[in-house]
Parts: sequence; C-alpha cells; structure tokens
Amino acid sequence: MGGQVDGPPVHPKIARMWSRARCAALATVVATVACNEGLQPTPLCPKSSPKICGTVTFQGTAPGNTDAVYIVAYQTFPQSKNDLFNFQPPLAELRKLALDRSSTAYSVAVPKGRYAWVLAAWVDTAFTLATADTTLREAGFYRAAVDPTQPGVVIVNDTATDSINFVIDFGNMHRMCEYFPPCP
Repeated sequence: MGGQVDGPPVHPKIARMWSRARCAALATVVATVACNEGLQPTPLCPKSSPKICGTVTFQGTAPGNTDAVYIVAYQTFPQSKNDLFNFQPPLAELRKLALDRSSTAYSVAVPKGRYAWVLAAWVDTAFTLATADTTLREAGFYRAAVDPTQPGVVIVNDTATDSINFVIDFGNMHRMCEYFPPCP
C-alpha cells in the first residue's frame, strides 16, 4: 500500500538503471519522430503545384449587400480601373470565401511568379463591370513585414507558397478607386 509494489524488493541501483534505460528509450523515440518531420506543422496546402495559401481572419460583420469575398493576386499593382481584372486566378476559377466563421483557410492556384498585391476583394450585390471601381472593395491584404502599411510581395515558385495570412476587416474596407483616384 502507499505506493508499494508486490513482488521481491528491487535493489535501488537496479531501479535507477531501469529508470535511465526507459528515459533513453523514450528520448530515442522522440528524436526519431522529430527528425522524421513527425512534429512539423501541417501545411495549409500541398506543395504539388503553384499556388498561394494561407488563413484569413475576419473582423467585423460582412455587410448585408455582400455578394462574395475572393482572394486574388496581382503581379503588378493596379494603376487604373482597366487593371482591376488583371488578377489571378482567372475569373472562372474564383472561389467564394466562407464568411460564417472567425477565420478560414484559402488556396489560390496561380502561375509561378512575383505577386505585388494579394488581397481580399469584397464584391457588392450591385456590382457591374461599369461600376467595378466603386462596387468592389479591398477588405484586407497581405502586408509587408518591414512596413505593414504596404503590401507584401509573394513569390510563387513551382510549388505552393504557404502561410500568406492576413486580416479581412469589414469595418475598414476601401473602394478600389481610392488606389487610383479620383473616385466617382
């Protein structure tokens, strides 16, 4: 009782050796798993093809006139209304983000290259091509580590570029025309 084990008494020296042997065996197992990438975080997307992946965290509530929010990437920063549709992925491959949670993972298939602006594009239910500069909003973007007021550049090689994470702030969206004034 009181922590006593049935059986013959074990010599303290043998008990210490047995304890050390168990610790060494456990350390070997842990080291083997760790060296075999067993303790690495699971990537958000497989490295099988060029894409940008990450997590977006939502702040605020999506407006009632929200048609969709998409993640898009521009190789060069748009300079005019005519540049708004020069993004990746192609229009036919856009996927709406699920807005019913506090954060969500995303994956955007893109050609390999340098992307100057990766952003969440909010789309108004009244969107038309003629009103794109005022019915589209930048709702958040991947930011530069050195200057978080500026977009962060994303380089995509032959495989996925992971952990391009940012915040979508529905209370602080910007009309696209604000990036190339004047706004109508």
